Amino acid sequence: MTTWDGFQAFAATPVAAPPPSGAPPRSLEERLAYYSRFVTVRTPAIDALAKNVRTLMILGRHQEVTARPSLIVTGPAGAGKTTALLQVGRACHLAHTRRHGAVAAAGQVPVAYVLVPPAASAKTLATEFARYLGIPVGAGMSQAQITNAVCHTYTAAHVQLVVIDEIHRLNPRTTTGAQSADLLKDLTERIGATFVYAGIDVTTTALFSGVRGAQLAARASLVDCGPFPARDGGNEPFKDLIQAMENALDLRCHRAGTLVRLAPYLHARTAGRIGSLARLVKQAAITALVDGTERITRTTLDAVRLDHLAEQHYRPHARPRSRSASAL
Repeated sequence: MTTWDGFQAFAATPVAAPPPSGAPPRSLEERLAYYSRFVTVRTPAIDALAKNVRTLMILGRHQEVTARPSLIVTGPAGAGKTTALLQVGRACHLAHTRRHGAVAAAGQVPVAYVLVPPAASAKTLATEFARYLGIPVGAGMSQAQITNAVCHTYTAAHVQLVVIDEIHRLNPRTTTGAQSADLLKDLTERIGATFVYAGIDVTTTALFSGVRGAQLAARASLVDCGPFPARDGGNEPFKDLIQAMENALDLRCHRAGTLVRLAPYLHARTAGRIGSLARLVKQAAITALVDGTERITRTTLDAVRLDHLAEQHYRPHARPRSRSASAL
């Protein structure tokens, strides 16, 4: 994913979808493969992100003097930030191809996706930008030389959207973090693209601290990608999410509505995080295929071990012992 070839393959691969009505049954192997990918539910966070990115790309299209406005997606781990970013990046890539045609778009790179490496220095971060487009980086190249090559190549490739994930790894209070923040500022001013960042709870990290952090905060709007509440006024966002996932199941004996009725339990198990819910449903579905039951039940779900964060959150209360038992 962090190279152009990898991202292009991701964007061009048809999204996973349940079989249409009347289609012949899929084989066990086909369905196991389906659950390893599964559907991506169009959530309010994805809609909000897509709308904001589209607006910012139009806003910055002819802005050449200063850095274009940017966007930061924040939220807890497992809230679907990376999924939302990748879906918006895919949409941007496909829209560019439709608008210009596959032949005309050949050689152009509308979207770049870069991960901030742990303890990133300006040079290692610039090298990640170079690696995405296969820009050769010699052992003796300085950071300035790598940055110049990146800016030249990204401009020539007509990059329109730069997605930078794991931005919480940057700490402008440290020397290397400050240099990396300066590099990002430099890139936003020299590459004619909209920059979108994502990180875990960035408002509680050092990302916005100091002069460099203040510069980033002044240029970036924030989109919160938090857990789904069980209720939001008269709506039930988490139950809607469960319904969308349940509708996408391909199990021959599953009873429709089972997961929706288990919404309070599922919210307690996952703390409302879409990543944990998707993992729970996928693992339960695979279990139902492998053991031949072809249905998901509360027992199936109880047997799934989730990520540590979800398991720490979910602590079923032990039944209190009766007085007679206590007296023994």
